[in-house]
Amino acid sequence: MEKENKATRKGSPPIKVYCLPEERHQIQANAQATGLSLSTFLLNVGIGYQVRGIVDNKQVEELARINGDLGRLGGLLKLWLTDDARLASVGEATIRAVLAQIESTQDQMIHVMGTVVRPRAD
Repeated sequence: MEKENKATRKGSPPIKVYCLPEERHQIQANAQATGLSLSTFLLNVGIGYQVRGIVDNKQVEELARINGDLGRLGGLLKLWLTDDARLASVGEATIRAVLAQIESTQDQMIHVMGTVVRPRAD
């Protein structure tokens, strides 16, 4: 059996790109934001692939925390609305305050989602 000699990337000549230090820094930052090496990022962009970014872990953790807050507030509101005798002392003002807190938390979640979806301008 004869072994076929297929061309590999490592055996092919590289393409050199001259750029300013600021441009190189920006390209490296873009590659890092997508989770790709600089070489893979440039290859993907050069052959026309749409490069997708990875989501920042801190922002995902923040969204999970906000989601947990909303769940706890919703559970508390549900408990109040069941007319449980233990919560008879809870007034309308308290329920309205919880509703306002839920709305505020939803606004916070929308803001964090916006920073995840839209790229940050550094």
